[in-house]
Amino acid sequence: MPLHIHASPALPIVKDTGIVTIEVFPQRHKLMVYLDHIPYKSFPVAVGNPSTPTPVGDYIVTYKGKNWGPSFGSRWIGLNVPWGVYGIHGTNKPFSIGRHASHGCIRMRNRDVEELYEMIPVGTKVTIFGHALGEANQDLKPVSEGDAGAVVQLIQNRLQSAGYYDGPCDGRFRSSTTIALKKFQRQNGIAANGVVSLTVYELLGLLE
Repeated sequence: MPLHIHASPALPIVKDTGIVTIEVFPQRHKLMVYLDHIPYKSFPVAVGNPSTPTPVGDYIVTYKGKNWGPSFGSRWIGLNVPWGVYGIHGTNKPFSIGRHASHGCIRMRNRDVEELYEMIPVGTKVTIFGHALGEANQDLKPVSEGDAGAVVQLIQNRLQSAGYYDGPCDGRFRSSTTIALKKFQRQNGIAANGVVSLTVYELLGLLE
């Protein structure tokens, strides 16, 4: 039976301040450009595979560069994902477009990313849709100190809302998150081992 998982679809929240915005739909392998909230153009893309998913949330374009290397194609558009280096880029594997094939970045055909590159400024809002915990039929993995990603950020948010954590919700599982988690575990009568198990997911209200 699939687990029912609950979380905000986009973390962190970013205010839309520009005329150009981007939305990415990983399950449809589609990137959509909007001009003043009106759909302008869509492109096919490749996204992260299940073991290295594309990070769900609202982000901002922070950097634009050319010719980062063959694997990144002709253009790189960097995003401010707090726990790693992610972006929209070209590829030397155009056959991968339309698949879950990357290590988390959004791949485009070189001609498409070159067009997008000229279309958007630094500061453009990029929304990547999906669920921070993955698809409903996806097994949830235990996470602990040293892990990073959208799941960690979501756990930090829940621990912070419950009054256990006062550090940054940046998706990086450091010692401060471990301390908060162990306090949460002790107060809920479970082993204070600093590991987010299925029981912890349930107690945090992230699945049922």
